[in-house]
Amino acid sequence: MTDAQTHAQTLFSRARAAQSQLAVSTLSERLAELGQLQQRIHQQRDQIADRIVADTGKSRTDALVSELLGVLDYLQWLQGAAPAALADEKVSTPLALMGKSSRIWYEALGVVLVITPWNYPFHIAMTAIAPAFAAGNAVVLKPSEHTPLTGLIESLVDGLPLLSAALQIAQGAGEMAEALIAQRPDRVSFTGSARTGRRILAQCAPLLVPVDLELGGKDAMLVFEDVDLERTSAGALWGALTNGGQSCTAVERLYVHQSRYPEMVSRLRDRLDALVVCSGDTGNADIGAMTTDFQLEIVQRHLADAAAKGATIHGGGRIGDTRMLRPALVTDVRDDMLVVQEETFGPILVVQPFQDEQDSIRLANSTPFGLSASVWSKDLARAERVARALRVGAVSINNVMLTEGNPALPFGGVGESGYGRAKGVEGLRGMVRSKAVLIDKQSSKIEANWFPYTQEKFALFGGLIDGLFGRGLGRWVTFAKAGLKLEKQAQLPRSNGSDQ
Repeated sequence: MTDAQTHAQTLFSRARAAQSQLAVSTLSERLAELGQLQQRIHQQRDQIADRIVADTGKSRTDALVSELLGVLDYLQWLQGAAPAALADEKVSTPLALMGKSSRIWYEALGVVLVITPWNYPFHIAMTAIAPAFAAGNAVVLKPSEHTPLTGLIESLVDGLPLLSAALQIAQGAGEMAEALIAQRPDRVSFTGSARTGRRILAQCAPLLVPVDLELGGKDAMLVFEDVDLERTSAGALWGALTNGGQSCTAVERLYVHQSRYPEMVSRLRDRLDALVVCSGDTGNADIGAMTTDFQLEIVQRHLADAAAKGATIHGGGRIGDTRMLRPALVTDVRDDMLVVQEETFGPILVVQPFQDEQDSIRLANSTPFGLSASVWSKDLARAERVARALRVGAVSINNVMLTEGNPALPFGGVGESGYGRAKGVEGLRGMVRSKAVLIDKQSSKIEANWFPYTQEKFALFGGLIDGLFGRGLGRWVTFAKAGLKLEKQAQLPRSNGSDQ
């Protein structure tokens, strides 16, 4: 057994022991600890931001807003929404089951394995740990080896008795992830590349371990002719370049109505040139560094490919020997360019014109990805019509990257962007299993559909079906008569030789 396998076994043993204690805890107790965690994050936000910037290289404002504010907002929403979302639910019972009642109970899965990426190492980890724990699960977290935030989350949960026991953190690379999956978690929540996502699916499938996958995107922004270009160009630039473009929902493809295309490109160039690129800032930089060398190389390769194939590139280029890249605007692109076909995940914005509404939809849906998109138009009826036609998991109208800003909304994609949902009630209920419960009274009554079957009961069931699903008011008389006779027949013993 390798060191990774031994460590994984130890962590899951601890997690399963902790989950047995969580099973007798109350939701109120778990939410109270999450409330204390929220207070600690708020109080220590400067120190947490320091660690995030040190591990990722992102700008300090990105660390504060995209990582910390989002976590605080989500924890607050969760404390308010979880009691109703996880409460036992009464559902309707059909007329044919008169006298009985039906319930849905939401119960913890057990141990959830959370595998997080390097682009938002704090935000994605915390917004996966919190709902899993609230629902009564223990959590094993495997952060990216590129942004481990070593000791940070452990220090935040220290002294919270339920959460500190329920959360186990495993540092390491792919070998560690494989060892953890081999322990048969009750669910895997993975955010990362499509390539790694497929490997995780391949390992989980024979184990019948369910998986939620968020695998990135090639998000489109559609701009119609009736917009205010000053605001829209500002939104496009932020949507493309926030977090250095290292966001799954960053705008990678900007489609502009052909009548406004030249003006939009001009405005974007002016705004691009004014951006401040700096790592280790005090809050005054717009864009920080790329987090990993391999992602920096991908961005440079995409730009080189576009230039070689005739694209016009404004900006771009590496700053010295650092991981910082100047943002780039790419126009005059062709469909065979890497910046059009593949997820770039860096400070690049590709801009193309479109002819009309149908052309914009065709272009937006032209990739296998389908995470999110945005539609910009004063005509809200048109904006909604186009939004409904987009094959994505989320759409912002006249704003960008805003759906994930509301913790009540689910987050996730379609196609090669993965499946499953985080956040919102849907994401919270993804951390539980539903149990269907039907309650009847204890009595001596024999059910009409129990044995023995007889020709009389068969005919009466036909009348019951006509009464339930036929037409006209008379069907209720038919239903009542058939039901009463069935009840009576059910209590009669089958006579010897009947229906032979």
